[in-house]
Amino acid sequence: MTQNILLIGDGLLANYVHDQLCKQYSIIRQHNLTEELPENIHLALVLHDGSPSTIHHDAELMFRSNHIPWLRAFTSFGEGIIGPYIHPLATGCSNCSDGRRFIAGFDQQEMWALQRKYALKADNVTRRDVRATQNGMLQMCHLIRAETEKILTHNHSSLENELILLNLQTLQCTRHSFLPDPLCPVCSNLPDDTADAAAISLQPSLKTSEVAYRCRSIHELNTFLTRDYLDYRVGMLNGKMQHSLLPFADVIINMPLMFGNEGVAGRTHSFAMSEATAILEGLERYCGMSPRGKKTNVHGSFRELEDHALNPLSLGVHTNEHYNRNSFPFKPFDPDYEQNWVWGYSLLQNRPLLVPESIAYYSLGHRDAFVYETSNGCAIGGSLEEAIFHGILEIVERDAFLLTWYAELPLPRLDLSSANDTELQLMIQRLYTITGYELHAFNATMEHGIPSLWVIAKNTRENGMNVVCAGGSHLDPVRALKSAIHEIAGMLLIADDELEQKREHYENCLHDPYLVNKMEDHSMLYGLKEAEERLHFLLRDDAPMQSFQEMNGLQSFDLDLTSDLHQLLNRLQQSGLEVIVVDQTVPLIEKNGLHCVKVIIPGMLPMTFGHHLTRVTGLDRVYTVPMTLGYSAEPLTNEQLNPHPHPFP
Repeated sequence: MTQNILLIGDGLLANYVHDQLCKQYSIIRQHNLTEELPENIHLALVLHDGSPSTIHHDAELMFRSNHIPWLRAFTSFGEGIIGPYIHPLATGCSNCSDGRRFIAGFDQQEMWALQRKYALKADNVTRRDVRATQNGMLQMCHLIRAETEKILTHNHSSLENELILLNLQTLQCTRHSFLPDPLCPVCSNLPDDTADAAAISLQPSLKTSEVAYRCRSIHELNTFLTRDYLDYRVGMLNGKMQHSLLPFADVIINMPLMFGNEGVAGRTHSFAMSEATAILEGLERYCGMSPRGKKTNVHGSFRELEDHALNPLSLGVHTNEHYNRNSFPFKPFDPDYEQNWVWGYSLLQNRPLLVPESIAYYSLGHRDAFVYETSNGCAIGGSLEEAIFHGILEIVERDAFLLTWYAELPLPRLDLSSANDTELQLMIQRLYTITGYELHAFNATMEHGIPSLWVIAKNTRENGMNVVCAGGSHLDPVRALKSAIHEIAGMLLIADDELEQKREHYENCLHDPYLVNKMEDHSMLYGLKEAEERLHFLLRDDAPMQSFQEMNGLQSFDLDLTSDLHQLLNRLQQSGLEVIVVDQTVPLIEKNGLHCVKVIIPGMLPMTFGHHLTRVTGLDRVYTVPMTLGYSAEPLTNEQLNPHPHPFP
């Protein structure tokens, strides 16, 4: 049976492809996309010598509704673009690939502006690329012919969710896989967010070894992380850089966003492992920015939904003084204000619970936001249980750090030599040898008993950042300290130049805390020697010394990570703290067996950046836990809280 191809286009490329295929297939030629399609079309080819304005969008709608697979090819700014092959029932379309290509490009803003300009034109004219030469079009023609034969002969295409990019000057050809956009208006088929789908039943999650707290090895993850997520032309992540001057293997990966870029870091003892860690960090950020795994469909006020909803005030809010400022970006929580809600699950109440969308997803500028929210509690893992485990530890770490700061708790200093861990001792020595920083660690474990540390790196040189702080939390205090060391090491040396360039700004921050309004301001401020006195409550000479053995880490008794998770949950429940989990997993990571969550623990102190965005109002633990731990004889008052910006990096 003769197979019918609908060929749309009127340039050199369309002519060449027509001449190549007409002897083998029945070709129906159209110069433009018409409202009525011929019958019995097995494949449509949309081919242009330039960049069409809206025809690809129109083709998506028409071919999808008529169940016709199609392949496109066109040129843009001296580059030939072939693909993707679009199946009408599958996700991953031309709109997805264009979005990925534009955002990953280094000229993303200019390309978006140009695309919008063309989209607004009603003429639907294809503007021929002056670099669309005969040689270039012939090369594209041969590639299109080979792909067409593969599709019609073997019912398979190598260009599903993939592009071929051809440099029309050099004829260099590269292939690039892209991921479907979960929010694509053309091909997305996300399920609705429902209470039933939010239910969580914790299952066994076997560790990769007795000493690991992950259920999938880095070797296994490396089989797909770079392949699927890192591509300089169409990737969710589009570039990487190794810091060879830092004490440990530090990799920064670029995460392109609609308007700008964000760096994500991986810090381990090998560059390969750091790259994988950075990619996972990027995927975690992507999942946490907005709902991309399910469609939000609950909209209403807290007063209407309170029987099934988390009370937002239990999460801590800003002060009335700040809300009343004209320039303040958030409005006070109003129980009658209608907003979007997403379903989470309470592991204490064992029931689904509605959470404000602006809390569950931290993308800045959320229209419903009543507080500044960060990625606090977001975590990715090889299982749902693994992600929840690490999400809890992040919240515990930051709560302990902030509570120590606001209450100025005189924590006991840890004797680093008491840690019977060779790797840790080598890390401490290497940090000092390369950077000149001495390490000081303090037991910041709060009333729940989950080991937490506050760590300070103190400069012994005359120049550079004076102190850098970090936190850590883990069942094993040594692991918590290693994590904090990696965090600190990623800042040392490279922050010295910035400190000198902006010294005047940070000196002004020292006297006016409300000039601290960016994330980096918090840590850079304490690069000044003049700010060290604010840490005297920790660095004092008479601080009691404690060994790691006295710190009482939590034992892990078997290979099931879920057992360790239950340890954390039981500790928190005994302290009256609830754990709520919002599953942020998106199809793009689910296909590789990864899971991402936002863990919320009402009552714990949330990490914020910008001194004016501090959130302790409504959180009693900042006043009561110091008394519970024996640091004060009675609950603290507002006047007793530390008025200075915190130094969390």
